Parts: sequence; structure tokens; C-alpha cells
Amino acid sequence: MARNREEIKPPVDYATVAGALAKSVYEGDIVNFRLLFAPFSPARQLSTELFDMPKYQYLLPDDGVVSEPRYREALDKVNQPEMRAFIQGELEANRPPQLPADLLLMLADNAVRMGKYTSAAQAYESLRIRSRMQQMFLDHANSALDRGDVPAGVRGYIISNGLAYDYAAFPEPLPAIPDFQTRALLLHADYPETPEACIAMADTGPLVQAALEYLLSPDVAGALSERPESLRLEFLAELVRQQDPHWTSFLGRYEEASTLADQFGTRLRATAGSMSLADEIQRELGEDPGRIPATLLGHTIEGGEWWQYLKELAYEHPAAALFVARQAVGDLEIIVPRHRPGSPIARALGIGAGAGVAEAG
Repeated sequence: MARNREEIKPPVDYATVAGALAKSVYEGDIVNFRLLFAPFSPARQLSTELFDMPKYQYLLPDDGVVSEPRYREALDKVNQPEMRAFIQGELEANRPPQLPADLLLMLADNAVRMGKYTSAAQAYESLRIRSRMQQMFLDHANSALDRGDVPAGVRGYIISNGLAYDYAAFPEPLPAIPDFQTRALLLHADYPETPEACIAMADTGPLVQAALEYLLSPDVAGALSERPESLRLEFLAELVRQQDPHWTSFLGRYEEASTLADQFGTRLRATAGSMSLADEIQRELGEDPGRIPATLLGHTIEGGEWWQYLKELAYEHPAAALFVARQAVGDLEIIVPRHRPGSPIARALGIGAGAGVAEAG
């Protein structure tokens, strides 16, 4: 007669379960936290899975994690008698588990500290306090702006924006993840009738507003609409720096691409052209005009179209989409660097004052 699973599997050690739960709370990892309560979890006695299986080793804390104060704080919470009884009861119950609220809240707060806003949003949503937390961070951010602390204000706006939820998602509501690749395509959906018609050439006020709505969301950015333009400009510059730690490296490529674009002279300003024009440019440069978007991105996309370069550029450096434009060169269409001469936004973000295409107009 075959033995049942309780006889085959050794008793689950609660200390191991506690360590795994504390690790997921410390790391702000809602996926691992939920997995530990799943029917197939190695934490369940009726599951055939074991913690010492190689595929579950990532759930257990290593020496580095064990030494962290926030891990020990989470472990103490997991080992409290009332919490231990609750966890063991949920792991033994033959029904969907009720996740411990105190641990979920600690997990969400840790996720916010670590910038894991998707995880934090899911944890807060499970506690039915996500909207309240989102507003709380926004209120704190506005208070920081009121006292002149722009970096703290930007952090608060980033957190509040990161906690947004998409209730129209299928098959169930999900965190609203910023999709800069799609947003960038929408910014450049229409080919500009003149070089001055692209978003990068907009006046300061409209461009700042469009940039904030693009980098955050229209709803969150709307909370800044009554602020002075000078503050919103300072906010935008800080937002780009906090969202993109590699923005400086992009600036170097932008200047290089601008210099390269200048070599094309006035011919690249044309909104349409013939194949002979593209051939002439290629003879002068010795390379395909596709060298410009490749320089902006930092590498070549084999056979890449303008929109492929734009999508990847927006993924790597979201704000970069605000300072490029579509440009036809014969039968080829590319993206080129472009900004308004003397633009306060360009200066604030470190965009250099190159000539030619970079300063169409």
C-alpha cells in the first residue's frame, strides 16, 4: 500500500519557513511571499515540495541577508507566537490562504524603500489601502515641495505614480506599469510638417507639462499644474535624474549624434527627398544616415526602423523621446536629435546647444 504524503515528507521546520517568509518581507517580494502560501509550497506539509530542492534555494536567506537589520525585524515579527500560530494555521488549512496583514504591510513598506513599486502596489492593494497610501505619498511630496525640498518632492511623486493600478487590466486588475515605449510612439505618431512642429520645439510651458505627463501620468502630473513654471522646470530636471541614473551617458551620445547631424547640413532639414539625396549624403559621410539613431541609442539595430530605435531609446532613457524628431532622408526615415535653441528645459537637463539639426529653426 502506498504511503500518504505526510509519511513521505519529513516534518516542515518552522524555522526554515520563518526564514523564507522574513526574506520575502525584507526584500519586498510579493511574488515569493505568496508562493510560500501556495498549495504546492515547500512550506506546506501536504505538499511534496521541499526547501532543500535546488529550485527553492532562492527562497532561503543567505549570510548577507541574515545580517541585515530589516531582515531580523521581519524575522522577529514572523516568530511572534500569535503570528506563528496564524501562519501555521493558514499553511494547514485546505482553502485559499489569508495572508498575514502585518507582514504584508511590512513587505509593502520595504518594497517602497527599495523602489519595487509594482510589488508594493500589489501588497497595499491586498490590504485595501493602496489608494490611501498613494494619496499619502502625494501629500507628503507636495509638503516637501512647499518647503523647497524638490528631491524629496520628486521621490514622493515617483512613489505615488508607481502605486497606480489598472483596474481595466485583463483578466484581473494589475499595477499600472509605465510603458514609455508606447508613450514615446504616441508622442511621435504624426510626422512633423516642418522641423519646428515636433514636440522638442514646443514652448517651455507646454513642453514641461507634456514631459511631466509623459514621465509620470496625466493624473499625477495634474497635481503640479498650479505650481510656478520655474518650480515645475526644476521638478522635471530632478525627475529625469532620479528616473534615469544613466542620463549623463545619454547626454554624451546626444552631443555626438548632434555633431554628426550637423554634418548633413541643411539637406537633413528637408521633410522629404529623393533617393539621390540619400546617396549624396552617404557619399559625403561615407556611411548610411542610420548612423545618427545608432549613435543616439549606443548601438545599431540591424534593419531597424525609426520606431524601433525610438522604442528602445525610450526604454533605456525615457526622457530622450522628448528631444528627438522623425526625419525623412530619401526613402529612409530616422530619428534625429532636436531641441529649441536656448530652451530652459534643454539647459536644465544638460542638453547641449549644438547647431544644425539639433537646433532646427
